[in-house]
Amino acid sequence: MKEIIKTIIKDFHKSGIPKFIPREQSIFLHTGKIVTLIGPRRAGKTYCMYQLMSRIQDISNIVYINFEDERLHVEGKDLAIILEAYTEMYPEKNKANIFFFFDEMQEIIGWEKFVRRMYDTVTKNICITGSSSRLLHQEIATSLRGRTITYEILPLSFREYLTFRKQEIDVHSTTGKAVLLHMAELYMRKGGFPETITMSKEVYERSLRDYFEVMFYRDIVERNTVTNPLPLKMLIKKLLSNIAKEFSIHKIFNSLKSEGMKISKDSLYKYLGYCEDAYLLFTVSIFSETLAKQTRKKCYSIDTGLSSLISFSVSQDAGRLFENMIALEIKRRGNELYFYKENCECDFIVKEKDVVVEAIQVCYVLDETNKEREIKGLQEAMKRFNLKEGIIITKDQEEKYENIKLIPAWKWLLKEEKEKIIA
Repeated sequence: MKEIIKTIIKDFHKSGIPKFIPREQSIFLHTGKIVTLIGPRRAGKTYCMYQLMSRIQDISNIVYINFEDERLHVEGKDLAIILEAYTEMYPEKNKANIFFFFDEMQEIIGWEKFVRRMYDTVTKNICITGSSSRLLHQEIATSLRGRTITYEILPLSFREYLTFRKQEIDVHSTTGKAVLLHMAELYMRKGGFPETITMSKEVYERSLRDYFEVMFYRDIVERNTVTNPLPLKMLIKKLLSNIAKEFSIHKIFNSLKSEGMKISKDSLYKYLGYCEDAYLLFTVSIFSETLAKQTRKKCYSIDTGLSSLISFSVSQDAGRLFENMIALEIKRRGNELYFYKENCECDFIVKEKDVVVEAIQVCYVLDETNKEREIKGLQEAMKRFNLKEGIIITKDQEEKYENIKLIPAWKWLLKEEKEKIIA
């Protein structure tokens, strides 16, 4: 195995860092912490690693190991041979100056003990990726507490989507605005997985299906030893067919039971957790000061293109895809997200540092059939949280009703964040 690792290291040094299109999220390399990148498969974590590697002048100071390489058959207790292999190849190097990049680290049982030992005794220059939120919530929260700084890498933002398509951003001319409106519609329907941006329709659809199958079988079924995957797949399809709607595990349980599926409610709750852990979907709770009342939830896909492909009903419903796109962007910006529902409903309540800072209503087209309901729901939330202003994000409308602003989605998506995430 040591010789295989030497080959992997040397091949990378000879081939060099692959070309990449820079992502917008700012990640510092020299943090004195283990840099951890988590997010769904194919969202670009590896290329974010390449972006970090490009700042290192001497490529021989880099050790890059992808633990999904089929040549590797190691367990946590065997990982020390990586350091041994590198030391034998470059005995003159000071190990404290070497940068270790470990891709899809969750594939190795017991990895966290090795990484902790490396950090404590060899070098602080360690970067790991994983397509499991459990990498953050369990292993990192226990074994690596205080030693890491974590970034969530999601599919492309709208601004990044335009960059990958080599599309100029012109927000002033009539033609420029029309192009951005069209691009926002494409982005909403096709999603933001980097590899798929310029694919033909047939290749794009096949690729997304492959993404889903790998997430399903490798990241959920195999990782959690699910012995009966059919109810799991039915649960996923029901959830992704009803994005942006409240869902009930109890109702899904009854639905599956009526279809002849033998599955317990406890198993369905576990399956939902597995799906969130694998970054297939995420849930948003109703806003409440008490945790007991936050059991009411809505579900959103980690990529609008993925949910469109899996569910015909969603692909035909622009309004729900539109809301999913906005939910993803709020999540991408690192804010806490809830929905509000008392007498009326407001789609999103945004919290920063335990303070509600924004109320957002999402409406693909605001017209006479829904204007009163949408404005009333937003005003109720603004009053509840003492907010002076609220916004309604629409497809292309821009105007103002007293203290409520209507803003086109393309303009809101391009809005610069107050601060970049900097380690």
